Amino acid sequence: MFYTGSLHQPPGENKAVSKTNGKGPPDRCTAVSPAEKDARTPRMARTSLDDPRYYINRDTSWLEFNRRVLEEAQDEGNPLLERLKFLAITAGNLDEFFEIRVAGMVQQIEDGYNEAGPDGLSLIEKRDALSKLTHQFVDDQYDCWNTLRPLLAEHGIRLLALHELDAEARRFVDGYCEKELDPLLTPVTVDPSHPFPRVINKALCLGFLLRRRRRSAITYTGVVSVPRALPRLVRLPSDNTIDFIFLADLVAHHAQGMYHGYDIVSSAPFRVTRNSNLYLQEEEARSVLESVRAELHNRRKGDAVRMEIEADADPEVIERLRTVFELDSWQVFPVNGPVNLSRLFNVYEQVQRQDLKYRNFTPRELRLTAKSQNLFEELRRHDVLLHHPYDSYDAVVSFIESAAEDDHVLSIKQTLYRTSEHSAIVPSLMDAASRKEVTAVVELKARFDEAHNIRWARDLEDAGVQVFHGLVGLKTHCKLSLLVRRDPDGVPRSYAHIGTGNYNATTARIYTDLSLFTANPEITHAVHEVFSFLTAYAENPSYDPLLVAPLDLAEKCIALIDRETEHARQGRPARIIAKMNALLDKNMIQALYRASQAGVEIDLIVRGICALRPGVRGVSDRVRVRSIVGRFLEHSRIYYFANGGEEEIYTGSADWMPRNLYERVEVLVPLRDEFLRERVHREILDAYLADNRKARILLRDGAYIRAWQPMHGSRTRKPPTGAAAFSAQDFLISVAEGKQLVDFTPPPAPAWKRKVLPGRVR
Repeated sequence: MFYTGSLHQPPGENKAVSKTNGKGPPDRCTAVSPAEKDARTPRMARTSLDDPRYYINRDTSWLEFNRRVLEEAQDEGNPLLERLKFLAITAGNLDEFFEIRVAGMVQQIEDGYNEAGPDGLSLIEKRDALSKLTHQFVDDQYDCWNTLRPLLAEHGIRLLALHELDAEARRFVDGYCEKELDPLLTPVTVDPSHPFPRVINKALCLGFLLRRRRRSAITYTGVVSVPRALPRLVRLPSDNTIDFIFLADLVAHHAQGMYHGYDIVSSAPFRVTRNSNLYLQEEEARSVLESVRAELHNRRKGDAVRMEIEADADPEVIERLRTVFELDSWQVFPVNGPVNLSRLFNVYEQVQRQDLKYRNFTPRELRLTAKSQNLFEELRRHDVLLHHPYDSYDAVVSFIESAAEDDHVLSIKQTLYRTSEHSAIVPSLMDAASRKEVTAVVELKARFDEAHNIRWARDLEDAGVQVFHGLVGLKTHCKLSLLVRRDPDGVPRSYAHIGTGNYNATTARIYTDLSLFTANPEITHAVHEVFSFLTAYAENPSYDPLLVAPLDLAEKCIALIDRETEHARQGRPARIIAKMNALLDKNMIQALYRASQAGVEIDLIVRGICALRPGVRGVSDRVRVRSIVGRFLEHSRIYYFANGGEEEIYTGSADWMPRNLYERVEVLVPLRDEFLRERVHREILDAYLADNRKARILLRDGAYIRAWQPMHGSRTRKPPTGAAAFSAQDFLISVAEGKQLVDFTPPPAPAWKRKVLPGRVR
């Protein structure tokens, strides 16, 4: 099992001590009765919540998340091509981890910074731990690949080596190389007049050890970059099978023809990952757009932080490359298979074998009630909530498209963080700019979408849209759209869309997100004030009923947690259910610890990083943490508070991470509609808490186990006898399709049967 907690002694794993010696860890005590335990709560509350043992390291927690994705690639219950896709996703995830997190850590160490984080680990200790964990993870990735490859071949999908090609495939390869590949290759031999070429970030290359035939005592280093213009996997002609060959193999095959007069002693494909952080000086920049554009150019040439190379590469080739890129030994990753597993996603996309993929389903379209002629009329009666991808994203696109075309719409205001390449939203805004007031706040610093957003920003400006780039020092991460429309009664009204996900119709098919449409005057006025904050830095004392970061969101979320704490102390209903992508903020974690100590029952559904340790005696006894990893990427943020029986639910763009709370503009909105609260609580949150198929439970040592695994550590892959396997995502698909539903029992709540509330938009 993959334990992040093994980096340092987890709470509760020391030897038992008596309660009088005062030397044991703060979470250990002798057995007491429930009444005696309650009597001790005030004393326990005085335990220092700054103790590093109460916090899991964020980077090892992230690796645990990627481990859960890898488990989906290893899971024989998933369709074969979906398993391949999960493996490719883990590789892409790991790329970004090295480009950003590891690169930042190495930079800080080089700058002499070595302070410990909340978990007590110094940067050097963390580096040493990550070295072991990442190498083990990469080994496991390639073990998975070498398991999947023969399974694919059994289903007629073959990834072949050169020696496995038949005569027809060899003729095709020779022709392909002559026409497509060879004209793009530039061989380099490194010598005093030919320095080592600048290898750009994540470019696949081949390294050679060369010996000149007339001077055989000297060996040279050769380098060839694999052309980025060509696919990394080349489809081969075949009648009965689907065959591919890696482009790197073709480059290696033609190497001898490129290096006339040399003998090739050895060769190996390699790939270098570079520091991709953007180091912007926004306060000193004349234009954020130009500053980001300049830094994007530098990103391709950042310091190397990792090198992947074939495991059987000649040690001399490895050492020469390691020296050139100034890497330590731990930053070199020998791999037992193709360099860059993320390219396997191309196989998933090109192979049309629906029998080896998840079954297709059609998202539910928004249906208006009989009394409404359009969405605006519907919203004047009540709010509408959509749950993507189960509910179609077309309604969101249509909301903006129809506003652009509707002569009654006077203005449109829109935030854009990440949008799809062929977005229908951006052209709609451009088209509308000639007839109405259109404002767009485009976040240029959305990581790895910077170049894309720069292009959109320029196109929007050229079309007459008022384009803003947010606030200096803050990312604009909130998902807001605001329309002002003069309705048939002559009254101008505002209509808003507030989402948890980006305005991206492509990712909306694979990310779970919520979309709230509302004409509530208080909410739409607050959204208008948020746009004023983004465009003019006009800061209001209150944005009620919205929670807005970095202004008051963190403070108010902690106040909501503290309110549950007080409810518990007064014997009133007190419970928190929070679904998010990551939980890192120390202040938020400590508020949850205090709530648990007071008796609040807390269920956290955290897809990725979680620094909170659940189940620590006297600190987090009542906190349970689970992660759902499945067909769809869990991306929605939902915060439920029992509030003494008057439940409140918030949704929006913010995770409980320092960057979301203090370094970004984020928005959470309360669900005012009782029907919508009922749906979110009973249909969505309860389903996630009932999941025993794709859920993993976080243990206090930082490890995750399957939801149905016994706590003694059994690795059984099936639910216990008599328990039906239940997947929240599969259940929600069945809801969208209108199929017969089954009862389920979400722990620790009582059994629940889905209620159908008639007469409302679904």
